[in-house]
Amino acid sequence: MQQYQEGVVEAPFGDLSTYVSTAPRLGAPARFPALKFYGRLLAGPVIWLCRKAAKGLCDDSAWVHASLRVTELIERVGCPVSIEGMENISATLGPCVFVANHMSTLETFMLPGIIRPHRAVTFVVKKSLVGLPFFGAVMRSRNPIVVGRTNPREDLGAVLEGGVERLKKGISIIVFPQSTRTPDFDPHHFNTIGVKLARKAGVPVVPLALKTDAWGTGKRLKELGPIKSGLPVRFKFAAPLDIHGNGRDEQAFICDFIASQLARWRREDGVNA
Repeated sequence: MQQYQEGVVEAPFGDLSTYVSTAPRLGAPARFPALKFYGRLLAGPVIWLCRKAAKGLCDDSAWVHASLRVTELIERVGCPVSIEGMENISATLGPCVFVANHMSTLETFMLPGIIRPHRAVTFVVKKSLVGLPFFGAVMRSRNPIVVGRTNPREDLGAVLEGGVERLKKGISIIVFPQSTRTPDFDPHHFNTIGVKLARKAGVPVVPLALKTDAWGTGKRLKELGPIKSGLPVRFKFAAPLDIHGNGRDEQAFICDFIASQLARWRREDGVNA
């Protein structure tokens, strides 16, 4: 791990609107990328952050520090990272709801290092994650909104109540409206929970399209899937949207934005990516 200064939230991207991996950071495609990546991930930022959380020291600066190390690790196994539209993260004076597709575990590791240097933020997470040994303490330290994923009505109530409470305190929320992580995007399975939360709280939504299938889904353990060296990792933030009426138009815009970005990236990465 690189030097860490407690209480100081790193801002490696500065005021850039776009970040693209450069040669000094980007490693050559790895021969055994999963072995290299997971070995360094577990021995580095994961264990380090879990130890911090066990001592009650997992603050925002530690969270961001570990997140940025994950970005470096995915670059070192030959996966270039591009982030577009970062000016939209802080384009609103108050908090917002980030609404994104959910493709892999990678975005949950990387997004804190991208968003938190600009504004306070937390996630909507599954109940099972906060109960995990070791890493559950990390998740709980982030004051997330916890849902069970078994009763949609109860989950909606938890997100609306917990989300409004946090947004009133100036904490933005990251929502993945898809029920499962998947490389495919289907607007019919992309629910309106993010738009409903933003409408109830009176805050804007920031659409986020992401392509993180360089970290695949495992067959036995979803979190430990194949690492596809050479496949780009991409994020793009759209401009904030105010919610009008029932939010139907904004929901349609979010879905169109994500679908069009994924189609563009897949053309650039190759049809077999």
